[in-house]
Amino acid sequence: MTIIHLSAVDGDGDSDEPTAAELAAIEQEMPLIEAELDLLTAQIAVISAGPDASVLDTRRVRRAERRVLDVTRRIANRTPETEDAA
Repeated sequence: MTIIHLSAVDGDGDSDEPTAAELAAIEQEMPLIEAELDLLTAQIAVISAGPDASVLDTRRVRRAERRVLDVTRRIANRTPETEDAA
């Protein structure tokens, strides 16, 4: 998996906007970003509940963890051919 770091200013300093390639990379990683946000939300709920966290809260965390792993695996297993077909 390739992580692209967006800089505030590109090499020539004329534009603050991301390039088309950077936007495409972000779009491809969006399912992972969403899955990680869901995991964070579930973890915050458990932490906020403290000792009163329910079994359902912990299940949500485990489900979100599995989703992050599944999405990460799908992104890592992409080949250039499958990216072109999408």
